[in-house]
Formats: sequence, structure tokens, C-alpha cells
Amino acid sequence: MIALAIPCRRFGRTGLQIPVLSLGGMRFQQSWSELPLEEIIPDGQNQLQRILQKALQLGLHHIETARHYGTSEMQLGLALKKVPDSLRLIQTKVPPYEDSKAFELELEVSWERLQCKKIDLLAIHGLNLPEHLEQTLRPGGCMEVVRRWQAEGRIKHVGFSTHGPTDLIVQAIESNAFDFVNLHWYYIRQDNDAALDAAAKHDLGVFIISPTDKGGHLHSPSPKLLELCEPLHPIVFNDLFCLKDPRVHTISIGAAKLEDFDLHIEALEHFSRADELLAPIQEKLENAAVQSLGAAWVSSWSEGLPKWHETPGNINIEVLLWLYNLVEAWGMESYAKARYGLLGRGSHWFPGENADSLDNQISEERLCASLGKSPWCDEIPEMLRRLRDRVGGTSQQRLSSF
Repeated sequence: MIALAIPCRRFGRTGLQIPVLSLGGMRFQQSWSELPLEEIIPDGQNQLQRILQKALQLGLHHIETARHYGTSEMQLGLALKKVPDSLRLIQTKVPPYEDSKAFELELEVSWERLQCKKIDLLAIHGLNLPEHLEQTLRPGGCMEVVRRWQAEGRIKHVGFSTHGPTDLIVQAIESNAFDFVNLHWYYIRQDNDAALDAAAKHDLGVFIISPTDKGGHLHSPSPKLLELCEPLHPIVFNDLFCLKDPRVHTISIGAAKLEDFDLHIEALEHFSRADELLAPIQEKLENAAVQSLGAAWVSSWSEGLPKWHETPGNINIEVLLWLYNLVEAWGMESYAKARYGLLGRGSHWFPGENADSLDNQISEERLCASLGKSPWCDEIPEMLRRLRDRVGGTSQQRLSSF
């Protein structure tokens, strides 16, 4: 374990020096439901205080939560007073609303529960659809509330978080209304490269969401992934992959216990050798994919695929084939099972449907008709069936409605 503080990077146009590891607040809350203060269990609150103390010791000064992370904001507001940190940066996230008054009411709740003098970083939570961006930026929209709060000194910087398509993320960045962005980008899913480029061009801070969990359930990696990532743990490999990119400023680590810091700190110990350590592991991962899937498929599988809303039954073929690749190449069945189960149940956070309707409501012929631009249109239906057989059968619900 290193003794020196976590290094910082300039967080884009905010000018803030932000630690390269940020403490995410999704996992330390007691409940995803709203609870009264008297139902907060002392042992859980004491554990949160220990986590904050560890973060302070390491120099991890940036803490990120959200209005709809259950009891997270309330518990954090109570704990911050017990573990003071003069360098602490508080970030929370509030979703956009058609009615900006409803947005402001939610913002007031966050303010009251965090019990802080200011919110350093406010993210509009979940700009996943064009209407969310419109609700935020239109005259009389949510951003006008934010600007008023900024003028009053209650908010410093405003950004957005997103699970949306890359073109929408780029559009939001190019609006020049935001100072930073929270987005998904990690080794197994690099689709948002264009968004990272746009953020760098417009000098936005970049915060990577959930690289450990959404980045592949790396806290419980498959035996094959463990073997391929040797001599590093997959968490260490993925952290180094993200942080060696100069477009990235900080990555989220969700800590529910003190040991959850350890592998992320180990990654920083190796940072000076990142290129040397990553290259052979990436080569092993790529070779395993080619060996399992074939070079032709690996180089062209995503070509000509329709968007989920262009397919019969809204089957999200692109996501399903990505999951198929993860299972076949690196044995990531647990992760694929969770992601497969969310399709059709994750609303705009995880849009489209899984392959359960294939051969039932949706015939192979209808599906193939939507795949005319793909060089693999004849093979894809059977791949979807194989994926369904391996990881289907268990539906998932998002932990939060936001």
C-alpha cells in the first residue's frame, strides 16, 4: 500500500485539482429506498465514517453521490461533519425534469441532506435522451435554476452524467453549457472515444463511471479473465488502462468496506510502468478474442448493425453481440447475465430488448431483414440464441429508478 497521497489532475475548465480516484457513493448507502433518519443503522454509519477517514488518509478528496442513490446523500451529510476535510470536493447528481420547479425541489432536498456550504460539482443526472438535454438547456429549463444557484454561491460547477448514445453526449459537450461529464469508458467498452475527444477539445473534466462494476464485474472476475490479466488483477489492469489516457481525469471507485480501496491503490503503485505492463495483457486479451471468435468477426462484427429501435421487437443487437463476445472470448458470463437481464427493464438507462422474443414473437426472417447491411446477417441469429441459452432466464431491475 502506498503512503503518498493520490495524485491529482486538472479537471478541465473547472480548474479544480481532482484526485485520479474518486469515491463513488452508490455502494455505501444503507438502502435504495428513502428512509427516515431514525432507521439509519449506527454500524453502517460508522462504517461510512471509516471509509471517509481512509479516503482522507489517502488524499481521496472527491466524493460523488446522487439524489436518487437511496440514503446515500443523507448518510454522507451526517458523516462529513464527523470527518472534516478542507480539500473535499462534493459532487451530487439530480435528474432533469420537464418542470424546472420540480428540478429545483429535488436540488433543495440534495442540499438539505448533504448539509454542505456549497456543491462543488453538480451533474445533471442521466442525459440519456434528446428530451433530457432539451429540458436542461431550453429557456426556463433546469440550467436556469443551476445558474441562479451558482450566482448565489451554492453551486460552483455544472456538468452532466450520461448512459446515452455517443452522438448525444457529443452534442451536449458541444453546447458549451457544461464544465465536466460523467460517462462510461473502459477496456471492455470504448465506444465513447468520440465523446472523450470532444471533451478534450472543449476542455471538459472527464469522470469515468463505475469502471469496476459496469466495466466487467471486475470485483468477481471470471477465471479466464483472471488468467489473461496476469500478473495484474483485472481491476488493476482496467484502472491503468483508463488512467493512462490523458483525456481521463478521474475514475470512480465504489467502496463499501475499507478493503475496496486496495486494488485501486495498487494500480497507482504501477502507474509509472503502465505502458510496459498493459501491452502484453492487451495482446493476450486480443489473441484470446481472435482465437475464440475469429479474426474476421473481431474486426467487423459491429459493421452495419441497426440501432435497437430499428429492429423488430426492439432487440438491441449491438449490445447483445458485445455481450456474446465477452462470454466467448473472456468467459464473462456473470457480467453478461446481469446486462442481458437488464435489457427491456432498464428504461432509457439501458434501452432495447434482449433476445428472448427471437423465435417466439419475432421470426428469424424478420430479424434478418433488419440486418441487411451486416456482413454477418446469416450468422447473427444463431449467435443470439447461443447467448440466450448461456445467460438468459433471469430478469434484472436497475437498483434505482434514476
